[in-house]
Order: sequence, then structure tokens, then C-alpha cells
Amino acid sequence: MIDTRAKKIIQDIDDKSLRTQLPDFKVGDAVKMKVKVREADKVRLHPFEGTVISKTGRGLKSTFTVRKISFGEGVERIFPIHSPVIDSFQVVSKGVTGRSKLYYLRGRTGKAARVKKEQVVQA
Repeated sequence: MIDTRAKKIIQDIDDKSLRTQLPDFKVGDAVKMKVKVREADKVRLHPFEGTVISKTGRGLKSTFTVRKISFGEGVERIFPIHSPVIDSFQVVSKGVTGRSKLYYLRGRTGKAARVKKEQVVQA
């Protein structure tokens, strides 16, 4: 068993690694982000835009999966939410879903693979 002192030390390390400037996003949202890609001795920013199809975990271990269609082929990437690899993160549009995981999108193409967008009511 881990004693309380060790738990406190682990918690302090975790708290230092957490991102604070994350927008609130959920499954079904379309997101746009810049991912740091290391090539030889350079680091460049690679754009990645797609739909969030799942979110799992809590705290530092939480991850989310983003799916996009690239040249007719489905591409999915799993990112740790608090990863330093993600340079910028932006929610493009909010999606309306009745599920917590959108794995059914894997078998769909074209218009069937879209998620209904949330309508903004202007007053």
C-alpha cells in the first residue's frame, strides 16, 4: 500500500503537469489543434482537425480520441488531454450527441458520418 505521504507527493507532481487553459469540450465537438511534431532536430506544428469520438480517464491520465477523414481514409489519434505535444486547442463547433462514445462513426462515410451541430439561439 502507498502511504499518505507518497500519495501527497504524487498528487503534487500531477498538479504541476495539468493544463489550465483548456476549453470545455465534449464528445461530438469538432476541434482544431496544432500538434508538435519532431523531425530530426526541428519541431514543427502540424494541424489536426476532426471530431472528438471519445473521452476517457480522469486527471493526468485522461485522454480523448479525434477522428478525421483524410483523402477518403479515416484517421484517428488518441491524445492525452494534458500532453505538452498539443500546442493549441480550439473548439470549432459543438455537437449534439446522445452517446458518450461515437465509435459508430467508424463504419460511416460521407454525410452519414456527420454529427448534428448545436444551434446557437440569439436573443
